[in-house]
Amino acid sequence: MRTATSTTTRKLIALDIDGTLLGRDRRIPTGTVDALDLVRAAGHEAVLATGRSLVGLMPVAIRLGLVEGYAVSSNGSMTVRLEPAVPAGYVIEDARRFDPSHVIHRVLAMAPRAHVGVEDVGWGWAVNRVFPAGLLNGEQKQTPVTDLCAAPATRVAVHAPGIGRHLDTLRATGATVTPAGPDWADVTAPRTSKATALEQLRTRLGIPPAATVAVGDGANDVDMFRWAARAVAMGHAQQSVRDAADEVTGTIAQQGAVAVLHSLLPAGVDTTAISRLAAQLKTAVHTAPGSGVVLRVWHGPRAELSRCEVWSLRDGTWVRHAPVPTGTGATMRGIENAARDAGLTYPRGDEGRRRAHWRASLADTGPAGFELPLTR
Repeated sequence: MRTATSTTTRKLIALDIDGTLLGRDRRIPTGTVDALDLVRAAGHEAVLATGRSLVGLMPVAIRLGLVEGYAVSSNGSMTVRLEPAVPAGYVIEDARRFDPSHVIHRVLAMAPRAHVGVEDVGWGWAVNRVFPAGLLNGEQKQTPVTDLCAAPATRVAVHAPGIGRHLDTLRATGATVTPAGPDWADVTAPRTSKATALEQLRTRLGIPPAATVAVGDGANDVDMFRWAARAVAMGHAQQSVRDAADEVTGTIAQQGAVAVLHSLLPAGVDTTAISRLAAQLKTAVHTAPGSGVVLRVWHGPRAELSRCEVWSLRDGTWVRHAPVPTGTGATMRGIENAARDAGLTYPRGDEGRRRAHWRASLADTGPAGFELPLTR
């Protein structure tokens, strides 16, 4: 039987990508994926919140192992539910669009040679002039300015020398204008930011305002810092960004985001000397509230598992507590071995090999899976 002190309050953890989870060399710092898996196993919602478009977000999300849950892209213009069962890997939950014509005309009046791109969701960009390589995620299609202005847009990217000096002029159009260096500006719908999208998501998930955390390193993270109950700036962020945060962690080279993620794990649960799967099982069971815990698994087309989750009994109802990310692709025998390594107990036979007593489970409208009661 677990006590109340063994549980961890569910949190929404908003994580920037570039400069926070991904370095300039496009590498993910060592330990990041393991830390994310443990945080999710503890029942927290890890949400990517980025200025990247969806086509730039999705490959990184897959590398991070975040293939389910939620993500915010295009500086708050897009909120998606990550769903591995659909071809794109996501379902759009919210898209904030605006009339881009006013800001596009204003930009080109000030800087006729400016590069202007209008996001084509899930594909790339329609552009007046092809942007230099590496500046935009996705494909580019050169398009007449009249066509760029013709339909509502989620995001407009502007690249021109010194455009950062004209932000107030662009904001006079009513749009949200976010700088990203002296020669770049992102333009989105009025009153749109990572913070506005995250607040809508927080409300939908039923997570209290006091249980919000944000980690980032850029000017587009400052509004997110004001939104979060705990705001953490990366150590390499510019001074104005660090000043906007509640605390400063290490640089990306020092695995600063990993340290923040580890701080959200339950104290006193040692996961250092066991396998990744055992560590996630142990974390999930020790943080699950309620009077009982079961591990539920579903098979894919082969023996490997397609889903692995910990559920807990709360006020007479079974509620999903957390995924066990490394359980996906494992086998039921592998789960049993990992549970023993984690010091967890489960019903077993009295003779022979004393295999676990799995029982049939009908947890949702999908195909029947199996479940195993676990105690620590």
